[in-house]
Amino acid sequence: MWFDPKKRRQAADPSDSPVTCFGYQPVSLDEKARHVYRHFESIAQKYDFMNTLLSFGIHYPWKRLAVRMLGLKKGDRIVDVCAGTGDLALMAAGRVGGSGFIVLYDINRAMMEAGRHKTARCGTAAQTAFVQGNAERMAFPDAAFDAAMVGFGIRNLTRPRVGFSEIHRVLKPGGAMVCLEFSKPTSPVFRGLYDFYSFRIMPLLGQLLAGSRKAYTHLPESIRTWPLPDELSEMLSAIGFKDVSYRRLTNGIAVIHRAVKGACRPPGGAL
Repeated sequence: MWFDPKKRRQAADPSDSPVTCFGYQPVSLDEKARHVYRHFESIAQKYDFMNTLLSFGIHYPWKRLAVRMLGLKKGDRIVDVCAGTGDLALMAAGRVGGSGFIVLYDINRAMMEAGRHKTARCGTAAQTAFVQGNAERMAFPDAAFDAAMVGFGIRNLTRPRVGFSEIHRVLKPGGAMVCLEFSKPTSPVFRGLYDFYSFRIMPLLGQLLAGSRKAYTHLPESIRTWPLPDELSEMLSAIGFKDVSYRRLTNGIAVIHRAVKGACRPPGGAL
């Protein structure tokens, strides 16, 4: 069920191939973009509910830990890439204070609209902005943000490696990024239970409660095409990130990667 290393690398960086994968299905790059858009369009209104149900609520402490690992300061400017309904942005808002600012960036307007009410309810509307755009071609200048975060979204990009490169570009030197993403459980016994739950229970609940068995079949498939922690760390380092590290959560079901954009060298080469 889990892709081999070569296929995982190709799924994350299909730049040299006209074909990538949507779950287990081989598709063209354009087809994947269309499939992903329709996928999130169809579940946007049930996205938060289904996330909490299917994860038994554990995605909230995962997200809070990811935000803490960023080491945010008052006044920081942050971009939440593939922001979806904005959970990470809301958790970060209190850490940057009223002088800080957070941009929620996502290609799917329906997902952002499904989360817009949260900022009003939490009183953070004045320090947040919703921007619709492609994370592989981010509409920001170089070095625009103090920090960046992406949670459970970047594996759905057509070219995830390009998305990470864009995050690196828009970060200021010394700025940190965290990526919270699903991964492969470390225990074989737990992995077997996880596979059963992923392919038997999740699609059934998706059909009954969200009206889409297909969307919740694609979810576990896409997880199994994603690079493992060491592989993703290697990719981030190759892009130019420094101090790359990761932390496994809940027997490796999810992993938080943290990385820093290296400081620019002044004239003369000394730091």
